[in-house]
Amino acid sequence: MVLMIKTRVEDLPVAQAEENEGVQVFEGNWYFAPDKVNMEHLRVTERTYTCPYKGVCFWIDLELPGGETARNVAWVYRNPKPGYEFIQDRIGFYARATGGTIAKQLELP
Repeated sequence: MVLMIKTRVEDLPVAQAEENEGVQVFEGNWYFAPDKVNMEHLRVTERTYTCPYKGVCFWIDLELPGGETARNVAWVYRNPKPGYEFIQDRIGFYARATGGTIAKQLELP
């Protein structure tokens, strides 16, 4: 199965990979390897969230060409807590629609 994130407004591809080959499903979210994510319209912010289990993540905003910004569409853990190293530097996305993105699952032929 191919997992894909696209922008809601302009239908631009943001991330795409085959499950377990460039993207990992964890806690209901999709964690993409950095080389599977188009960072052209994504901006890592200084805003953080602290998960008691995984540690501190940095929120990522989506900035579209028309000037629209969707906050907190993704996140990244630079230094996760022990036991969560497998998500280090991966870009996490919600596996559902958000204010700025749409998540799609495509069956392989």
